[in-house]
Amino acid sequence: MPATYLLTVHTDFAAAHTLRDYPGDCSRLHGHNWKLEAQVRATALNDVGMAIDFKAIKSVAREVAGELDHRYLNELPPFTTVNPTAENIAAYIYRQMSARLDTDTARVSAVTLWETDRACVRYSEDT
Repeated sequence: MPATYLLTVHTDFAAAHTLRDYPGDCSRLHGHNWKLEAQVRATALNDVGMAIDFKAIKSVAREVAGELDHRYLNELPPFTTVNPTAENIAAYIYRQMSARLDTDTARVSAVTLWETDRACVRYSEDT
């Protein structure tokens, strides 16, 4: 079995949303200070001995989070039609990061999105 490296970075952003068709308080406009944990799985090291530079992962994570920061998520595609639940936001971040970061030897493995200090969702497309 080949070696596997799992690299993790953290960032955060603040954003508001409204959960459409939700039978409770979250159907009203509210916001969160979201915490984002992004994991990249790599199978090889480069000539320097790195799987992928942490700076590259942080840069992409911050870039994607920055596109959501201080925004009303319901006004941003795809959340104009997709309900901006923590689950859907995590999947969106995962796909955005994957499109910008994945290579033959390193790919986004999972995104964990913390809505509060006590509640999070982890999204992965790994089988």
